[in-house]
Amino acid sequence: MPNNIGRVIVLAALFCCVMTGQARAQQQPPEDPEDSKKLGLWLDQGISTGLTPSKSLEIEFYERYDEVISNLFEYFVQGGVAFRVRPWLTVTPIYRYQRFPANPTVAYENRLLLNVTVSYSRGAWRPNLRTIVEGRFPDNRIASARFRFRPGVDYTLPLRMKRRPALVVSNEFFVVPGTNSFAAGGAFTQNRFQVGVRLPISDWFSVRPYYLLQSVNLPTGWETNEVIGISVAVKILNKNK
Repeated sequence: MPNNIGRVIVLAALFCCVMTGQARAQQQPPEDPEDSKKLGLWLDQGISTGLTPSKSLEIEFYERYDEVISNLFEYFVQGGVAFRVRPWLTVTPIYRYQRFPANPTVAYENRLLLNVTVSYSRGAWRPNLRTIVEGRFPDNRIASARFRFRPGVDYTLPLRMKRRPALVVSNEFFVVPGTNSFAAGGAFTQNRFQVGVRLPISDWFSVRPYYLLQSVNLPTGWETNEVIGISVAVKILNKNK
């Protein structure tokens, strides 16, 4: 009889543990839908037009594919006004509207961003630091804040060309200081290492193919995915300015 009672207690304890684990899994917020999976293809198109000598309107469109470039998992549009406070300092407040067509739990996200970029030229080298403060407001999820720090460098290649290409290298760190809208393995949520070449086709048009490694801090551990990207930049020249 005591053995039977012991077995019942053990089984009851195991049952409680399983139910508690399931409840915690159900309460866990979903993984961030902006994270790419497997091999990805990221496309972006940027349009810039001058408003004054120190201000410009910036509009950008993004499309992102994952699952070996077979699934459109995210697209968004964002816009803002860039203020060139100093020759080495640009401040840009931005609004972004983002859609996740393949995600069953999060359909869209509104985002407010403040982009502060510091850069200076030293011969062929142009070191830079981009800092972004984000306020994220996803569909059906609590709002959260995130900081992004991206040190990088542009190096103009010593080629005998009218418009010389530039090697672009950067590494971006993502930090969520408090409550996160989505599940993560810690405050340091993501890292993106990127290398590419900017090809100026004309005074108003350039293309930048790049390769990116995206490392995401999931509750189960770090996951790294490869991304091929193509960035297109268009500058509308205003002869009246």
